[in-house]
Amino acid sequence: MRGMVIWFKALHPVWQALVATTFTWLVTALGAGLVFFFKSINRRVLDGMLGFAAGVMIAASYWSLLAPAIEMAELAGMRPWIPAAGGFLAGGLFLWGVDKVLPHLHLGLPVSEAEGVPTTWRRSVLLVLAITLHNIPEGLAVGVAFGALKYGLSSANLAGAVALAVGIGIQNFPEGTAVSVPLRREGVSRLKSFWYGQLSAVVEPVAGVLGAALVILMKPILPFALAFAAGAMIFVVVEQLIPESQQQTNTDVATGGAMLGFAVMMILDVALG
Repeated sequence: MRGMVIWFKALHPVWQALVATTFTWLVTALGAGLVFFFKSINRRVLDGMLGFAAGVMIAASYWSLLAPAIEMAELAGMRPWIPAAGGFLAGGLFLWGVDKVLPHLHLGLPVSEAEGVPTTWRRSVLLVLAITLHNIPEGLAVGVAFGALKYGLSSANLAGAVALAVGIGIQNFPEGTAVSVPLRREGVSRLKSFWYGQLSAVVEPVAGVLGAALVILMKPILPFALAFAAGAMIFVVVEQLIPESQQQTNTDVATGGAMLGFAVMMILDVALG
């Protein structure tokens, strides 16, 4: 284990971002793998898992992204609220634009309520695209956090970046399950359901490498990039995760899951970062 830690520390930040986002992808695959054991999942459990994912993303958006962005802007002599607020809103606007274009379907809704440009794609594909849209800002956030390590800033350290990757990985487990098990319940084979479930997170390593490379090439945008990733994640939470977890009558379970997820991510970031 110690040898692995030394090896990881010696890697260039872009390679660290690739390793970290590959980990988050693999955790998604583990969650999707539950489809080999269960054909359905209790809706209360699913809503609690979605709430947990929302709580993790909210906490990560502040402690791992916005707070460091504000501190970095101050150290650079900027007015700290400008890159933080500008990047945050830009991240939400970017996801809003993608949301309007990319065909996708939120969990529990009929195909007639699919969003994005009209398409004849199957329900299974639309469900996967909805989670894929969710995973873009997660990969970007991890990548930007590792890319920031290049500059040796006190507000951007390896432990904090690792804590963010671990937190995103933890909440990716239920996301993989949330894709694969409903597909299996609709008659899709176990193998295809698993394939679609893990495929939804394959975008994370791509977004992670791009995010890390971008901030390394252009240091002045680092506070903006961190806030951008935070805004994109909050957009996903408010537009997708919370509404989906509250669709049924399990509002207390979903809310409790969100509180627990927030606490877990807060502990990870404060304790490790």
